[in-house]
Amino acid sequence: MSSIQETTRPAAHVAGVHAPSSQQLFERFRPVFQRIAEHATRREIERELAYEPVAWLNAERFGALRVPLAHGGIGASVEQLYDLLIELGEADSNLPQILRAHFGFIERLLAEIDPALHGPWMRLAAEGVVFGNATTELGDGSLTTMQTTLKRDDAAEGDAWRLDGDKYYSTGTLYADWISVSAQRLNDDGSSERVIALVPAEAQGVERVDDWAGFGQRLTASGTTRFRNVRVKAENVLLYVRDQPTPLTAHFQLTHLATLAGIARAIVRDAVAFVQPRKRVYSHGSGSTPREDPLVQQVIGQLASTAFIAASTVQAVARGLGDIDRYRARGEAAPESLLFEVELNTAKAQAGIVDAVLQAGTRLFDIGGASALQEDRRLDRHWRNARTLASHNPTIYKGRVVGDHLLNGAKPTFYWAVGAIAS
Repeated sequence: MSSIQETTRPAAHVAGVHAPSSQQLFERFRPVFQRIAEHATRREIERELAYEPVAWLNAERFGALRVPLAHGGIGASVEQLYDLLIELGEADSNLPQILRAHFGFIERLLAEIDPALHGPWMRLAAEGVVFGNATTELGDGSLTTMQTTLKRDDAAEGDAWRLDGDKYYSTGTLYADWISVSAQRLNDDGSSERVIALVPAEAQGVERVDDWAGFGQRLTASGTTRFRNVRVKAENVLLYVRDQPTPLTAHFQLTHLATLAGIARAIVRDAVAFVQPRKRVYSHGSGSTPREDPLVQQVIGQLASTAFIAASTVQAVARGLGDIDRYRARGEAAPESLLFEVELNTAKAQAGIVDAVLQAGTRLFDIGGASALQEDRRLDRHWRNARTLASHNPTIYKGRVVGDHLLNGAKPTFYWAVGAIAS
């Protein structure tokens, strides 16, 4: 098994290369987004997994957006990333969620992992490697300990480990080249700690199963990943601190919110496309055609307002995350107050965006009669996809965090888990 250093090329340093402007990024990626949007409805109807769209994005090095120039990446800012994710979500809301783990891994490297360890992984991302996730476990396991374990491989030459466990909600992993696995490392002295184990998706003992059965985001392949005695080299195990304020939680949540903002824009797009050519009106309507009916116009305007507010809110939070990242780039620690502010603003954004987009997904059907319900249009996918995204990190708990802070000065929780509390 080759080391990670042996399988990546040295970073390409090109004199005079600068990070692209937002306009340059839009010109580069919008044609790909348009291509993705063209057959999004068909993929939904036929449940055609999004291998081709992922490949189209990869051909333009979309996954290298946040990889620094020094590692051969594009060097885009946080704000630019989320602007592009909104547009990608408008094209097909499955795609930002598929790539959420990938961009989350890049942000974890930048925010939480020793910079001396970045090089090989950043260069892989710059070369087009997609990282997936295997984090969440089903069942009533403990809130504090992972059931997936990393144990010393005493039979191996050199320092190596063996990974065992089952994960669910492995969003994007079916499309990935490498998998970032949350595991409990069992140390020789009897202690244990939470780590990230990085394994090739095709490694012996890895099984990826497309058994996601949710009614929305059907193409994200958010199903099961199994690990059976998977060998992991010591250099592929990353330790990170879990008891300090971090921007990472906000990054993961903001990807969902950017996707919801994209859905809101897609609702407007599809509503306009539905209404504009129609001639049929109701005898008790208010216009000679649907597009001239002021009541229909009002609905379209309200849908557009929701899309504007959702995107603007995402962009506001992204600016805060961008400020944190600029502290990092200067070699400075971001103020704790800024980390608290951004985490709380992300929670506020979730509480505000979710209900508005879900309402828009329902209000969409006020623009027409029964013909808007036709299966070949799949206008219902917008509500289903938004509802699915909103259920991953329940909004009620985000509202509570904000309320507890305002009432009692409570600090936000940056690391959380799902499981059972031991009796």
